[in-house]
Amino acid sequence: MGDYVLVLNAGSSSLKFSVYRRSDSDALEIDARGQIDGIGTAPRFTAARGDGGAGIKNEGLNAAVCDAPSALEHLAGWLRSRYVGAQVLGVGHRVVHGGPRYTQPLLVTPAVLDDLRALVPLAPLHQPHNLAAIEAVSERLTGVPQVACFDTSFHRGQPAVATLVPLPRNLGANGLQRYGFHGLSYEYVASMLPKAAPGIATGRVIVAHLGSGASLCALDKGKSIDSTLGFTALDGLCMGTRPGALDPGVVLYLFQVLGKSAAEVEKILYKESGLLGISGISNDMRHLLGNPAPEARLAVDYFVYRAAREIGGLTAVLGGVDGLVFTAGIGENAPEVRRRICEASAWLGVRLDPDANRRSAACISAADSRVSVWVIPTNEELMIARHTSRVLGLVEAGT
Repeated sequence: MGDYVLVLNAGSSSLKFSVYRRSDSDALEIDARGQIDGIGTAPRFTAARGDGGAGIKNEGLNAAVCDAPSALEHLAGWLRSRYVGAQVLGVGHRVVHGGPRYTQPLLVTPAVLDDLRALVPLAPLHQPHNLAAIEAVSERLTGVPQVACFDTSFHRGQPAVATLVPLPRNLGANGLQRYGFHGLSYEYVASMLPKAAPGIATGRVIVAHLGSGASLCALDKGKSIDSTLGFTALDGLCMGTRPGALDPGVVLYLFQVLGKSAAEVEKILYKESGLLGISGISNDMRHLLGNPAPEARLAVDYFVYRAAREIGGLTAVLGGVDGLVFTAGIGENAPEVRRRICEASAWLGVRLDPDANRRSAACISAADSRVSVWVIPTNEELMIARHTSRVLGLVEAGT
């Protein structure tokens, strides 16, 4: 078995992983992927072949798997048993926030890790778990190089007006600016456009990354021009548990009138709002689409409304739009949501092919649609593997 690169995406209760094996020709190819979820409650380990074939492992774990270090310990044991004699060439991590300093993937050092800890307040839902995985690898895979790949990197280089936060200038010295997120997903989609949708690859494209976290990105010739997420991952679209764009006066009201503490406000904004807050039922779009309750319908209506509204805004930024791309969990798997967003965007010249949309075909627009519409599955893990390979001087991962 050849040597391999490990890709980790750590969350609050899950550790997703992908294994890219170094083949005899020195190319890196996906060999396995899976996750440990239910960490701290009912942990479970699942793994499947990277080519989409049969599952490799699916088992419940001991309750002792209660945090990132113990989850990584179990994963490391499984890797050693499956890849006997193989060497871990490096570990690539998704890190949500790189701040103003880190604009490209880079090798993790103690100094880098200290800098990234200082960014935890800007991404409290994600950054602590990303960094916990890096620390756990350092303890258990001593000497294995690690690469941090940032969700903010792809958006660096946007016009100044797109990154500006219109507060007193002296506050900008503290890194107060719009960053944008989901960059690894957008970067992957942009890399796929020349192959998947060559007619729009060099044009004006809006990519809708719609999942539990949701945002839109305006691409011009494959480069990020603007996005709906800003200083933190709270801006823009309505999300599973986050509100999206919010009048800052609402936050002042929570503090000054309702007497909420900073911790309470953070919990409301990151964990209790969005689809969950509107519906009072679920943060999962699948559950809401199948629920006849008026609160569930309202949550879906608002999600579609915000997406259509922001598509209009990004179209203005681009000066027109040639293509619309749906990706991520909802974007790839919810034809009804795509249909409703496209119907609300009909004024732009968007027309769906109903059958293609139901089948989640690659191109779902009608032949006479002025704006072509696509479904392109994202692959953030492959993007991380590519970056890790480049930073460590290995052969770039293939598609």
